[in-house]
Amino acid sequence: MTAKRPTITDVANHAGVSKATVSAVINERAVKDATRDRVLAAIELLNYHPTQVAGRGGTRRDRCMALVIKEYDNPYYAAVIAGARAAADARGYTLLVLSSEGGYEAERRAVAVARSRDVDGLIVTPVLDEHADLSHFFELRRRNVPFVLLENVRGLPASLVDVDNVEASRRAVEHVMALGHTRVVHFAGPTYSAHSQERVDGVRRAYSRSHLMFTDESVVPAGAHLEDGYRAGLAYFRDRSPAERPTAVTCYNDLVAIGLLGALRELGIRVPDDVSVVGFDDVAMCRYLPEPLTTISVPKYEMGETAAHLLISHIEAKRAVPQQKVCLEAPLVVRGSTAPPPVGDAAVPESPGRRAAKRPVRA
Repeated sequence: MTAKRPTITDVANHAGVSKATVSAVINERAVKDATRDRVLAAIELLNYHPTQVAGRGGTRRDRCMALVIKEYDNPYYAAVIAGARAAADARGYTLLVLSSEGGYEAERRAVAVARSRDVDGLIVTPVLDEHADLSHFFELRRRNVPFVLLENVRGLPASLVDVDNVEASRRAVEHVMALGHTRVVHFAGPTYSAHSQERVDGVRRAYSRSHLMFTDESVVPAGAHLEDGYRAGLAYFRDRSPAERPTAVTCYNDLVAIGLLGALRELGIRVPDDVSVVGFDDVAMCRYLPEPLTTISVPKYEMGETAAHLLISHIEAKRAVPQQKVCLEAPLVVRGSTAPPPVGDAAVPESPGRRAAKRPVRA
């Protein structure tokens, strides 16, 4: 049974003020600082969420949560949405989906739209570029609107559902190193995603556990979309001879990897005979490609489902509950896009790091 939600009367009684004073604090009208602090403390303690919209007769409208994604054309998010929607439906919540398309201002507007619809809480994949001041998240916290992140934001206390991107990326690189590849590069993701830097950090960690040297040339800027991988692949491989080009590429995500596969095919470079390619996410199309894609399998449906359950627990708690960090497993799935390097490339001696690497999943 759903717990009884605290009311404005509960907040007023706990703070020792009138309901009108609580309303004034919520609506940012003039109130003495000491009184405001007491009311805000009561709101947080009681886990009270102010209601802006009421139905007929003053009853509250149906419960609703919002999911703010970053790329509407990325099938990764389709699975996240499906998991969140299943959890929301099971508990009587409607799911509203908005997209920032990787833009800070668009994310800020999406959060504002969600608040204007009086959602009970939000799940957000945050935009983290140099212009992101995160004020809209701190405003959510100030108003005690629950939210769950799908990427970590340093300095922002919030519940989080994610995978260990650093370790997953390390495993991807160590997989191709274990096959004997000595020339490995990483096609990196967009600057607006914390996952981009985390996955580069995983590449760096794999290099540090081998006898190979990590340099600036080990990372190639790409992006997050199919065309990003295609364009970066053409630009990077077009004028490089077989002796100059890498024999293995790990990618920020599957879309970049699939775009890269198209570029390599156009250039007459065979996968995996000439170049091995590894993705990240394991979107459904990976297994149906001409060369099925080796990738890191992120549990996307479970991520959305877990985030929604976690958000509902924050929404329905009678008292404020601690933030939770949930780290899901993301195994390596080995398919046909990776193989030993072409004959003539020196194999990498086995290192302690590779001996310690987790056994990959084969699919």
